[in-house]
Amino acid sequence: MSTNSDEAANYSSSKYRTPDGAPADIVIFTITSTPRRTTKKSLPNRKLEVLLIQRKGWPFEGQWALPGGFSKETETLLDSAKRELEEETGVKDIHIEYFNAYSTPGRDPRGWIISHAYFALVHEQYLASRRADDDAADVRLFSVDEAMGMDLAFDHHAILADALQQIQSKMLTTTIARQFLPEAFTIGELYQVIQAVVPSFEERNFIRKITSTQSRKGIIEEVLGRNGERLQSNQYSQRAAQLYRFTDSVPRLSIYS
Repeated sequence: MSTNSDEAANYSSSKYRTPDGAPADIVIFTITSTPRRTTKKSLPNRKLEVLLIQRKGWPFEGQWALPGGFSKETETLLDSAKRELEEETGVKDIHIEYFNAYSTPGRDPRGWIISHAYFALVHEQYLASRRADDDAADVRLFSVDEAMGMDLAFDHHAILADALQQIQSKMLTTTIARQFLPEAFTIGELYQVIQAVVPSFEERNFIRKITSTQSRKGIIEEVLGRNGERLQSNQYSQRAAQLYRFTDSVPRLSIYS
Protein backbone atom coordinates (compact mmCIF):
# COMPACT_ATOMS: atom_id res chain seq x y z
CA MET A 1 0.00 0.00 0.00
CA SER A 2 1.50 3.32 -1.08
CA THR A 3 1.83 6.17 1.35
CA ASN A 4 1.81 9.89 0.85
CA SER A 5 5.58 9.92 1.26
CA ASP A 6 5.94 7.29 -1.50
CA GLU A 7 3.70 9.30 -3.83
CA ALA A 8 5.66 12.46 -3.10
CA ALA A 9 8.94 10.70 -3.81
CA ASN A 10 7.68 9.29 -7.11
CA TYR A 11 6.00 12.48 -8.30
CA SER A 12 7.56 14.33 -11.21
CA SER A 13 6.10 17.41 -12.86
CA SER A 14 7.75 16.28 -16.10
CA LYS A 15 4.93 13.76 -16.48
CA TYR A 16 2.50 16.60 -17.11
CA ARG A 17 2.37 19.21 -19.84
CA THR A 18 2.15 22.65 -18.27
CA PRO A 19 1.30 25.98 -19.92
CA ASP A 20 4.17 28.00 -21.36
CA GLY A 21 3.01 31.12 -19.60
CA ALA A 22 0.20 32.72 -17.62
CA PRO A 23 0.04 36.43 -18.46
CA ALA A 24 -2.34 38.93 -16.93
CA ASP A 25 -4.01 41.13 -19.53
CA ILE A 26 -5.67 44.30 -18.32
CA VAL A 27 -8.48 46.28 -19.92
CA ILE A 28 -7.92 49.80 -18.59
CA PHE A 29 -11.05 51.92 -18.95
CA THR A 30 -11.33 55.64 -18.36
CA ILE A 31 -13.87 58.35 -19.16
CA THR A 32 -12.39 61.44 -20.77
CA SER A 33 -14.09 64.82 -20.63
CA THR A 34 -13.77 67.69 -23.10
CA PRO A 35 -15.48 71.10 -22.81
CA ARG A 36 -18.43 71.78 -25.09
CA ARG A 37 -18.15 74.68 -27.52
CA THR A 38 -20.98 76.77 -26.22
CA THR A 39 -21.41 80.19 -24.64
CA LYS A 40 -23.56 78.76 -21.85
CA LYS A 41 -22.32 76.59 -19.03
CA SER A 42 -22.91 72.92 -19.72
CA LEU A 43 -21.62 69.49 -18.84
CA PRO A 44 -18.54 68.45 -20.85
CA ASN A 45 -18.58 65.77 -23.50
CA ARG A 46 -17.71 62.48 -21.79
CA LYS A 47 -16.46 59.42 -23.65
CA LEU A 48 -15.55 55.90 -22.53
CA GLU A 49 -12.03 55.09 -23.67
CA VAL A 50 -9.60 52.20 -23.33
CA LEU A 51 -5.81 52.22 -23.07
CA LEU A 52 -3.97 50.26 -25.77
CA ILE A 53 -0.29 49.72 -26.44
CA GLN A 54 1.38 49.28 -29.80
CA ARG A 55 3.52 46.18 -29.75
CA LYS A 56 7.21 46.74 -30.34
CA GLY A 57 8.31 43.22 -31.26
CA TRP A 58 7.19 39.73 -32.23
CA PRO A 59 4.53 38.52 -32.15
CA PHE A 60 2.09 41.00 -33.73
CA GLU A 61 4.73 43.71 -34.09
CA GLY A 62 3.12 47.08 -34.77
CA GLN A 63 -0.39 45.97 -33.81
CA TRP A 64 -2.36 47.45 -30.95
CA ALA A 65 -3.04 45.30 -27.92
CA LEU A 66 -4.18 45.39 -24.33
CA PRO A 67 -1.43 46.04 -21.79
CA GLY A 68 -0.26 43.07 -19.77
CA GLY A 69 2.62 40.75 -19.13
CA PHE A 70 3.71 37.35 -17.89
CA SER A 71 3.26 36.57 -14.22
CA LYS A 72 6.28 35.75 -12.10
CA GLU A 73 6.61 32.64 -9.96
CA THR A 74 6.89 34.86 -6.89
CA GLU A 75 3.55 36.64 -7.34
CA THR A 76 -0.12 35.86 -7.68
CA LEU A 77 -1.97 36.65 -10.89
CA LEU A 78 -3.64 39.59 -9.16
CA ASP A 79 -0.26 40.89 -8.00
CA SER A 80 0.95 40.58 -11.58
CA ALA A 81 -2.05 42.53 -12.89
CA LYS A 82 -1.56 45.26 -10.28
CA ARG A 83 2.14 45.50 -11.17
CA GLU A 84 1.36 45.85 -14.86
CA LEU A 85 -1.36 48.39 -14.10
CA GLU A 86 1.03 50.51 -12.04
CA GLU A 87 3.65 50.34 -14.78
CA GLU A 88 1.13 51.59 -17.35
CA THR A 89 -0.63 54.24 -15.24
CA GLY A 90 1.89 55.13 -12.54
CA VAL A 91 -0.69 54.77 -9.77
CA LYS A 92 -1.64 52.16 -7.18
CA ASP A 93 -4.87 51.24 -5.41
CA ILE A 94 -7.02 51.46 -8.54
CA HIS A 95 -10.28 49.53 -8.88
CA ILE A 96 -9.36 46.25 -10.58
CA GLU A 97 -11.39 43.07 -11.04
CA TYR A 98 -10.76 39.63 -12.50
CA PHE A 99 -13.35 38.54 -15.05
CA ASN A 100 -12.20 35.62 -17.22
CA ALA A 101 -9.50 33.25 -18.48
CA TYR A 102 -8.69 32.80 -22.17
CA SER A 103 -7.27 29.47 -23.29
CA THR A 104 -8.31 28.86 -26.89
CA PRO A 105 -5.62 26.66 -28.50
CA GLY A 106 -3.39 28.70 -30.81
CA ARG A 107 -4.40 32.06 -29.32
CA ASP A 108 -0.72 32.95 -28.89
CA PRO A 109 2.03 31.89 -31.35
CA ARG A 110 4.55 31.72 -28.50
CA GLY A 111 3.03 28.50 -27.19
CA TRP A 112 0.37 27.27 -24.79
CA ILE A 113 -0.45 30.56 -23.14
CA ILE A 114 -3.43 30.95 -20.83
CA SER A 115 -4.31 34.57 -20.27
CA HIS A 116 -6.10 35.80 -17.17
CA ALA A 117 -8.01 39.00 -17.83
CA TYR A 118 -8.77 41.88 -15.50
CA PHE A 119 -10.48 45.20 -16.01
CA ALA A 120 -9.42 48.38 -14.26
CA LEU A 121 -11.29 51.67 -13.87
CA VAL A 122 -8.95 54.65 -13.84
CA HIS A 123 -9.81 58.32 -13.49
CA GLU A 124 -8.61 60.30 -16.50
CA GLN A 125 -6.33 62.50 -14.37
CA TYR A 126 -4.04 59.52 -13.76
CA LEU A 127 -3.58 58.89 -17.48
CA ALA A 128 -2.66 62.44 -18.48
CA SER A 129 1.09 61.75 -18.33
CA ARG A 130 1.06 58.16 -19.62
CA ARG A 131 4.02 57.03 -21.71
CA ALA A 132 5.06 53.90 -23.54
CA ASP A 133 6.98 51.32 -21.52
CA ASP A 134 10.20 49.78 -22.85
CA ASP A 135 8.39 46.88 -24.52
CA ALA A 136 5.87 49.10 -26.34
CA ALA A 137 6.28 51.39 -29.35
CA ASP A 138 3.39 53.63 -28.33
CA VAL A 139 0.56 53.91 -25.83
CA ARG A 140 -2.69 55.70 -26.50
CA LEU A 141 -6.31 56.08 -25.45
CA PHE A 142 -8.95 55.03 -27.97
CA SER A 143 -12.69 55.37 -27.75
CA VAL A 144 -14.20 51.98 -27.03
CA ASP A 145 -16.15 52.12 -30.30
CA GLU A 146 -12.94 52.73 -32.24
CA ALA A 147 -11.03 50.01 -30.38
CA MET A 148 -13.80 47.49 -31.03
CA GLY A 149 -13.37 48.11 -34.75
CA MET A 150 -9.60 47.55 -34.71
CA ASP A 151 -7.65 44.41 -35.56
CA LEU A 152 -6.18 43.88 -32.10
CA ALA A 153 -3.36 41.44 -31.38
CA PHE A 154 -3.99 37.94 -30.01
CA ASP A 155 -7.65 37.51 -28.99
CA HIS A 156 -7.76 40.91 -27.36
CA HIS A 157 -10.86 41.95 -29.31
CA ALA A 158 -12.81 39.21 -27.54
CA ILE A 159 -11.30 40.15 -24.18
CA LEU A 160 -12.22 43.81 -24.69
CA ALA A 161 -15.78 42.89 -25.69
CA ASP A 162 -16.19 40.75 -22.57
CA ALA A 163 -14.75 43.48 -20.33
CA LEU A 164 -17.10 46.06 -21.82
CA GLN A 165 -20.07 43.81 -21.10
CA GLN A 166 -18.84 43.41 -17.53
CA ILE A 167 -18.59 47.12 -16.73
CA GLN A 168 -21.87 47.92 -18.46
CA SER A 169 -23.61 45.41 -16.22
CA LYS A 170 -21.84 46.62 -13.10
CA MET A 171 -22.51 50.27 -13.94
CA LEU A 172 -26.23 49.56 -13.54
CA THR A 173 -26.02 47.32 -10.47
CA THR A 174 -23.09 48.64 -8.39
CA THR A 175 -21.46 51.96 -7.53
CA ILE A 176 -18.46 51.72 -9.88
CA ALA A 177 -19.46 55.11 -11.32
CA ARG A 178 -17.57 56.58 -8.36
CA GLN A 179 -14.29 55.58 -10.02
CA PHE A 180 -14.91 58.13 -12.80
CA LEU A 181 -16.21 61.01 -10.68
CA PRO A 182 -14.72 63.53 -8.25
CA GLU A 183 -15.56 62.98 -4.60
CA ALA A 184 -18.32 65.60 -4.81
CA PHE A 185 -20.49 65.61 -7.93
CA THR A 186 -23.89 66.63 -9.19
CA ILE A 187 -26.68 64.28 -10.21
CA GLY A 188 -26.17 65.46 -13.79
CA GLU A 189 -22.54 64.34 -13.73
CA LEU A 190 -23.48 60.93 -12.33
CA TYR A 191 -26.15 60.46 -14.99
CA GLN A 192 -23.72 61.43 -17.73
CA VAL A 193 -21.05 58.99 -16.53
CA ILE A 194 -23.59 56.14 -16.55
CA GLN A 195 -24.59 57.03 -20.10
CA ALA A 196 -20.94 57.17 -21.20
CA VAL A 197 -20.63 53.50 -20.27
CA VAL A 198 -24.18 52.43 -21.12
CA PRO A 199 -25.34 54.67 -24.02
CA SER A 200 -28.81 53.13 -24.02
CA PHE A 201 -29.45 54.09 -20.38
CA GLU A 202 -32.36 56.47 -19.97
CA GLU A 203 -34.31 57.20 -16.80
CA ARG A 204 -36.57 60.24 -16.63
CA ASN A 205 -37.09 59.82 -12.89
CA PHE A 206 -33.40 59.32 -12.16
CA ILE A 207 -33.14 61.95 -9.40
CA ARG A 208 -36.11 60.54 -7.50
CA LYS A 209 -35.02 56.93 -7.90
CA ILE A 210 -31.41 57.47 -6.88
CA THR A 211 -32.25 59.60 -3.85
CA SER A 212 -35.50 58.23 -2.47
CA THR A 213 -36.43 54.72 -3.62
CA GLN A 214 -35.95 52.16 -0.87
CA SER A 215 -33.54 49.91 -2.78
CA ARG A 216 -31.18 52.77 -3.65
CA LYS A 217 -31.66 55.26 -0.82
CA GLY A 218 -28.44 55.81 1.09
CA ILE A 219 -26.07 55.02 -1.78
CA ILE A 220 -25.34 58.72 -2.20
CA GLU A 221 -25.76 61.60 0.21
CA GLU A 222 -25.82 65.38 0.03
CA VAL A 223 -22.51 67.13 0.66
CA LEU A 224 -22.82 69.51 3.60
CA GLY A 225 -20.61 72.34 4.80
CA ARG A 226 -19.14 72.78 8.27
CA ASN A 227 -22.31 74.43 9.51
CA GLY A 228 -24.62 71.86 7.97
CA GLU A 229 -25.46 73.96 4.92
CA ARG A 230 -25.96 72.20 1.59
CA LEU A 231 -23.03 72.67 -0.75
CA GLN A 232 -23.82 73.41 -4.38
CA SER A 233 -21.95 73.94 -7.64
CA ASN A 234 -22.67 75.95 -10.76
CA GLN A 235 -19.58 74.75 -12.63
CA TYR A 236 -21.65 73.20 -15.39
CA SER A 237 -24.96 75.05 -15.09
CA GLN A 238 -26.36 78.55 -14.75
CA ARG A 239 -28.26 77.54 -11.63
CA ALA A 240 -26.40 76.01 -8.71
CA ALA A 241 -26.94 72.26 -8.32
CA GLN A 242 -26.68 70.23 -5.14
CA LEU A 243 -23.44 68.27 -4.69
CA TYR A 244 -23.54 64.60 -3.70
CA ARG A 245 -21.03 61.94 -2.76
CA PHE A 246 -21.11 58.16 -2.56
CA THR A 247 -21.45 56.54 0.83
CA ASP A 248 -20.11 53.12 1.78
CA SER A 249 -23.58 51.65 1.34
CA VAL A 250 -23.84 48.71 -1.06
CA PRO A 251 -26.96 48.63 -3.26
CA ARG A 252 -29.20 45.65 -2.53
CA LEU A 253 -31.09 45.03 -5.72
CA SER A 254 -32.79 41.79 -6.70
CA ILE A 255 -34.39 40.57 -9.90
CA TYR A 256 -37.21 39.28 -7.70
CA SER A 257 -38.03 42.55 -5.94
